[in-house]
Amino acid sequence: MKIKYFQDTDTLYIEFKSTPVSESRDLDENTLLDLDADGNVCGITVEHARDRADIPKFSFEQIAA
Repeated sequence: MKIKYFQDTDTLYIEFKSTPVSESRDLDENTLLDLDADGNVCGITVEHARDRADIPKFSFEQIAA
């Protein structure tokens, strides 16, 4: 999984798996869902990320199963 923040466009991209995107669906006017050829989610794009997510306070935690 990769998380990229593009400061110049205030866009956040979360890539769940590195696979070609076959389709992008609008979840709302500022959120896109990327799907692979099998219909699985492979990424999410969030526009205006600073207003919609607390970018400066981002943290990641992996929880063991």
